[in-house]
Formats: sequence, structure tokens, C-alpha cells
Amino acid sequence: MSAPATEPHLLHVFSTFAPGGPQVRTAGLFNAMSGEFRHTVLPMDGHAEAADLCTEGNRPRLLPQPNARGGFRILKELRALFAKEEPDLILTYNWGAIESVLAARSMSLPVLHHEDGFRPDEAAGFKRRRIWTRRLALSKARGLIVPSQTLQAIAQRLWKIDAERLTYIPNGIAVGPLPTPAERSDMRARFDLPQGAKVVGAVGHLRGEKNFARLLRAFALLGEDPELHLLLLGDGAERERLIALRAELGLEARVHMPGHLEDLQPVYSAMDVFAISSDTEQMPIALLEAMSAGLPAVSTIVGDVPSMLPEQQAPFLVPLGTDAEERLAGGLRSLLANPERGLELGELNRSEVCSRFSFDSMVASYRAQYLRALGRA
Repeated sequence: MSAPATEPHLLHVFSTFAPGGPQVRTAGLFNAMSGEFRHTVLPMDGHAEAADLCTEGNRPRLLPQPNARGGFRILKELRALFAKEEPDLILTYNWGAIESVLAARSMSLPVLHHEDGFRPDEAAGFKRRRIWTRRLALSKARGLIVPSQTLQAIAQRLWKIDAERLTYIPNGIAVGPLPTPAERSDMRARFDLPQGAKVVGAVGHLRGEKNFARLLRAFALLGEDPELHLLLLGDGAERERLIALRAELGLEARVHMPGHLEDLQPVYSAMDVFAISSDTEQMPIALLEAMSAGLPAVSTIVGDVPSMLPEQQAPFLVPLGTDAEERLAGGLRSLLANPERGLELGELNRSEVCSRFSFDSMVASYRAQYLRALGRA
């Protein structure tokens, strides 16, 4: 008989484990902490594609989607599951896992909660019921981790999380070498992009809060130059609507939507400018990846984006409002027409990532919080 596992058992509860910022980050943590913990993931919607980002030997054990969909029935099912799994620590992620926080609290099980941002229904304002539910559910949690200073302030002001249980851990990435001209050429060929094209890039789950429709309309305002192309990477519920809008705008030949890709880092080499058109963000990993690839950025002013970028990027940050599409188009037009300026900003962006957003530092911070929540720090 084999000896029982001695690594602490961490049970992670996500609304979905389809690839997105928190899921990609968590898969990276699984890889970086190989052998230190035993990971189980419960995706509430049954989607667990982000597990494919884990290296051999670090893939988490996956649990099936719960049968219940809400109310006391889901709480009862979660309580039974937690009793069966016997985790040393339950890690919950965002509003979609709030029932798990409540179920764990009712059993006096330790919980470490994470908040990464908001869906479209809270992009413009917060729902009072969710504020009070978070206050109740998180009042006994071992801690709350947030990746942005914006969320840190919200957690203190609205959810009343005391400072000693609230931890700000900025997202971090491993910075590799800049792509060679040959790699850039190969990547453009992969997506049928003309070698001499001016390419706007965007990356993200195709959800409403990302508002890629705004980006498509802004791109259309740049005119009909056949050398202008948009590469939009990602998949999700908004895909068919965006494809229809692409056709409506007459952009089928110049807007490329290849879907979800597991290895994104090389793809940034095909881009000249990176764009964010979201209604809400906190600390987007895709922006860090683009910065590390030496790309300039044009973005709506959301979450921590302004503080992530060097001050020289300020003219290319766009306030949310009725003229956001025109302003996005203006920023894109300016950078695409001045590649030297784009290269200068790209160098500054890459330097910012190297100095402030280290992957190793992020991993060390998460490890410390796991151990603290387990009572082993």
C-alpha cells in the first residue's frame, strides 16, 4: 500500500476553469509550485480547459460540475463534497464561487478568497446584495487576495475587509527574449497577415465586459487601408456576435479571429500595437504579456491599467464615454503612423514589466499566503 499524500490538499473553486486571467495565473502557479501542494479544481460550469496549461505532473485533479444550480440545494451539495474531499484549504475565486465560501463557512473550513474583477452586470456599479453577501461570506475567511490596487480599495471600502486579511499581489510574468525578425515573419504567415501590414492586436476571453465590439468599431474608423489588420485572439460567448459585427462593418478580410490559443506569448510578435477596449479590468495579464513583447498600448482607462504603464503612455489612455471609440481610433492611428514612437513606448513598457512585475515574486507571494492560510507560515 502506498503512503498517503503529505502535501497540503488545496481545493480551488472557480465559476469556470476555462482560460482567462485568473485561470491562466493559477495554472502557472501549479507549475511553479510543483510538488509543494496537492491541487483539486472544481469548475462550477464544468469547463476546465485551463488545466491543459499545466505541465506534466502538475495537472490538477478535476471534479465534475455540481448538479444543483443555486439556493440551499447547491449549498447542501457543496457541503457534502467538501466533507468527502477533506481539503486542508479551500480557495475560491470571484463572485461565481461565493456559494462555496458560504458552504465552507457553515462547516468552519478555512477559506482563502480571490477577487479579480467584475462581469458586465457590475461594470458600471455594484449590486447592494452582492456587497452585503461578500461582507458576510468573507468576514471569516483566512484572507482575500486581489491583483489590483483598485480592487484593494474596493475590498476595504465596500466589503469591509480589514488590512491584515487583505493582500495585494500584482500579476507577474516571466519575461523572455524579444522575438527575432524571422519569428515575427513566421507568426504573421501563420495568421495570413501580410508581412508589411500594420497590425493591431487584442487578447482576451470574448465576454461582454471586454467590449471587443468597441474595438471593432474603432478599427473600422481607421479607414479601408488594406495594410491595416486586426488580430483578435480568444474565444467565448460573444464570438458569434463579434463575427456578425465584423461582417456588418465589412472587415472580414482584415479582422482575424483564430480563436483560443494555449501558447500566446509568441503571437505578440505579429502585432505592432496592443489594444484594450474593456468596460472593466483590474490588472490584465494580456497587457503584461504585450508589454514584455515590447509593444505600445492603447487602452480604455480601467482598473490598474494606467498605473501599470509608464507615464509616457498616458496620451494613449482613453476615458470610458460616448466618444471612446473615436478616441481609441485616434490613439491607434497615431501609433500606427509613427512606428518610431511605438518602438520607444514598447521599450519603456518592457522595462516596466522587468522591473515591477516579476513572475518569481508573484509565485513567492502566493506561496506565502497559502502557507499563512494553512497556519504553516
